[in-house]
Order: sequence, then C-alpha cells, then structure tokens
Amino acid sequence: MRIHLINPSHISFGMAVITPRWPYVLAEATPRHLGDPLIVDETLAPFEPARIEAGDVVGISIHTGNALRGYEVGRIARERGARVVYGGIHATLYPDEAHERGGAHAVVKGDGEGIWPHVLEACAGGRLEPFYEGGRVAGQSLRKARWDLLPRDRYMFGSVQTVRGCPKHCSFCSVWRTDGQEPRQRTTDAVVEEIVELRRMGFRFVTLADDNFYPVTLEDLAQARRRKDPSRLRELEALRAERFELMERLARLPSDTVFYTQITMEAAEDPAFLEAMRDARIRGALIGVESVSDEGLNDVYKDFNLAGDALISRLQEFKRHGVHVLGSFIFGLPSDRRDTFRSTAALAREADIDFAQFLTLTPFPGTVDFQKWERTEAAEMPKVDGVPLSRYWLIPQAVRPKIFSPHPAMTAEDIRIGTQSAWDHFYRLSSIWRRSASVKSLKGRLAYVLVSKLYRQMYANTGIATDSARVSRAATWASLLARPLQRLFAGRPMPDLQVPDPPPVAPDAAAAQPQPSV
Repeated sequence: MRIHLINPSHISFGMAVITPRWPYVLAEATPRHLGDPLIVDETLAPFEPARIEAGDVVGISIHTGNALRGYEVGRIARERGARVVYGGIHATLYPDEAHERGGAHAVVKGDGEGIWPHVLEACAGGRLEPFYEGGRVAGQSLRKARWDLLPRDRYMFGSVQTVRGCPKHCSFCSVWRTDGQEPRQRTTDAVVEEIVELRRMGFRFVTLADDNFYPVTLEDLAQARRRKDPSRLRELEALRAERFELMERLARLPSDTVFYTQITMEAAEDPAFLEAMRDARIRGALIGVESVSDEGLNDVYKDFNLAGDALISRLQEFKRHGVHVLGSFIFGLPSDRRDTFRSTAALAREADIDFAQFLTLTPFPGTVDFQKWERTEAAEMPKVDGVPLSRYWLIPQAVRPKIFSPHPAMTAEDIRIGTQSAWDHFYRLSSIWRRSASVKSLKGRLAYVLVSKLYRQMYANTGIATDSARVSRAATWASLLARPLQRLFAGRPMPDLQVPDPPPVAPDAAAAQPQPSV
C-alpha cells in the first residue's frame, strides 16, 4: 500500500514560489512503518496516473479554486483501484460533493494532521468510513512538515505556520468560519526548529503562512481591560507575549534569513510590534486593503481599515519600519464605479507599496458574501452546461464566467477590463523599476524586477480577469522567469546550523510575565 499526496492544479509552471504545506504536514503525520508518501504538486507538473496502483491510498486536498481538477484526479485514481481520501477547506464545506463528483472513498472535515493516521489505519484494515471529523487541532499539537521529502530546487520560499485562525469577520473570507476566530498558536520552539531545518537546506526566504500574524491588536487589549473579569486580558497578553518571544527568536537566526507573512493593517498602530518585526527581519507582509473608500470597506465588513489619506499614511508606516507591503485590493464591490480602478491604482502608487494584487469579488463558499449571493439569487440562478452558477467551481475553466455576482452599475466585462488595466498599470516596467529604488543592491533590484514580472504572470495573467490565451502565455513566461529567480533567492546550505537558545529572562521579568487563563 503506497500513499500518494496530490496537490491539484489545472496550471503547471514547472517551478513555484512557495512550498505548499499540507502534503508535507500529512507526510509527517503518516506512520513511518507505512513508508514515505509520494508527493505530487501539480503547480510543478501534472501527476502521472501510471504511478498509482490498486490498493494504494491517494490523499487530495482541495480549496474552491482547484476543486474541479481535484475531482478529476480523484476519479482517475479510483479507476486505477486506489482508495481516495479528500480533505481541505472545500471538502470540509462540501463533503458529499467529493463523494458524488470526485470518487471519494472518504472525506476528512476540518484539520487533517490529527486524524490522518487513523484514516490510514482504516485503509490498511479495510474498514474505511465515508466521513471523518478532524476538528480543530490545538496550537501546541500542530505538526511540522517533512521537508526532507521536498524537491529543494523547485521552490523559492519555504513556508512555516505559526498560528491558525483569525479573529476578524471579513465578509469575503471563510478562514474565520473554518479555522475559527480563536488564534491557535504553535509553540515558539516548534516554529524555530522548523525554520532552522529549512535554513539548513538553503532556504533563506521563509513565508510565515498564517491566517493573521497579528492576532491581538491594541484595541483588543483595550476592550479586555474594560471588562470586569481580567481572565480575557491575561489570555490576550499571553498570546501577544508569545508573538514577541517568537520574533526575538527569529532575530537570533542567521542574518541572511528573511521572512514574509500576512497581517492586518491595524499593526500600523503598534510601533512596538513593527519594530519587533523589523528586528526579526520580517521584510514583507500581505495586507488586505480591499478598498480605498469607506463605502467599499463597509461592503466587506472591514471597518477596522481606513480609507483615503489615512490609508496611505498607514501603509507607509509599515515601510518606515522596514516592512514591504503586498497590498490586496478587491474590485466589483457594490459601491465600486468605473473610476474605482484608476483611483485604486493611483493610491497604490502614492502609498509606495511594493507589490499589489487586484482581485475581483468572488463569493467563496463558507463566506457571508456567498450566503448572501446564493440566498438573493436562488430563484433566478442561471446555469452553465446544466450547472447552477452558484456552483461555479464545477464549471469547466473554458466556459466558466469571469464574474459571478451582478453589479448595480457595471457589467461583468467592465469589471474584467478594469481589473486587468489596474494590473497592467501597476506592473509596467517603468513603474517596477521606479519602485525597485527602495532596494539597495543592483542584484536586489534585479531580483525585485524579476519577482514583479513573475508575480504578474502567475496571478494577473492566470486569474479571473484574463482569457485562455494569456493563461497559456503566462505559464510559459512564469516557468522561464522562475528558474533564475530560484537561484537568486537560494542561500548557501547550513547543515550544521543549530537551533538558537531562547533569550535569557530576568527573574523579575519572568514573575511579571502575564499568565494565560486556565
């Protein structure tokens, strides 16, 4: 019985920017007596059906974007006699669909790393059940990844998760519903040990692949202080202290180690946190800006963000602390108009952010937006090839509409063209070169230009705002750009690197350390 873990994708680039975590985490959870799983990441190359034999186990993790390809892979594997197990956020939301469309023998709902060994035991014993509840694994029990199984020369960035869950409630995001709003932080020792393993392999750049690296805001603390019961305050202070402890440990790693993460904009109000990020060499952060107007922020329930000049000031605050910003913007909100595309690109330029992504509003399952859309349009939901538009992920890419939700003032084509124009404007070579001036060395500026072009090819030219011809060209260009970039980002392997000791804590400081509530 061989175990295959397949990360499905309908586009293969030959190279990838960030290592996917889930297959390597499940590989770590696989009992050693069952052998090392065979891992296939289809963003590198399509899987080879001939490698699957009768009696094998095939694990497939799907999100909404790759569900259709995942189901295709599952059906092929089942036809070859394998037992097919699905997991991931989409399978958690639609477990019956994985059985009906993907040839599933079993579906794991929730976190997979805790339940995976039991699923494999059931496969070996011939008593596999149709559904398994993985639940939410506690932070201290979240597993590391089997990076020894990774093809080192195919990825630019390593990835390590430090916290799972997000306390926010953005209308377009399903994370807070599937992963929970209570942050589940891994221990500092576990995180640092995994990063050291990646640095030993030669990964200088590591993504802290978190739902939200800043889970406790100053406002959260202020609200907790106003409560009569101090237990919540102690709990939040402990979480915050653990964040600072982690960043202090990261600062003790080799000086060429660089980190990137995902964070909310509220961190701009927290100078101490930004200074700790700078000391830890967290050099970049994906920040969900979403909209540049108050009306747009209200559309997505993101009233904790700012708009206009205040937004520009906040974004610039990150850069003043050495944190480069990848700003994420959403087009197609109900309050958007035809001038929104131009004003958004202009603000991104004025705020001097280093990278930007311009997405179209997509109602993902599990989100408030999806529920509202499905409920409102249920009576008149159009169909494509017999599939209701509310199940758009089941519609083949070639005939899938570009925009799903009707807009009060623009057509779908207006939104598609406007979104593509924003990408084109921001990633013009002259604009990229101007922004690269923030990088000190010529080698660094060259890397910045190549990364910008790669990012545009992989996301602007393969996403919802483009057409099939550009998708094909983008895959070719991305593959060509990625190879020299991988060499630029790679570092010298450090096989003898040791895990740094925790910084010493003075006795009085230890006594004053806030304790979590029991």
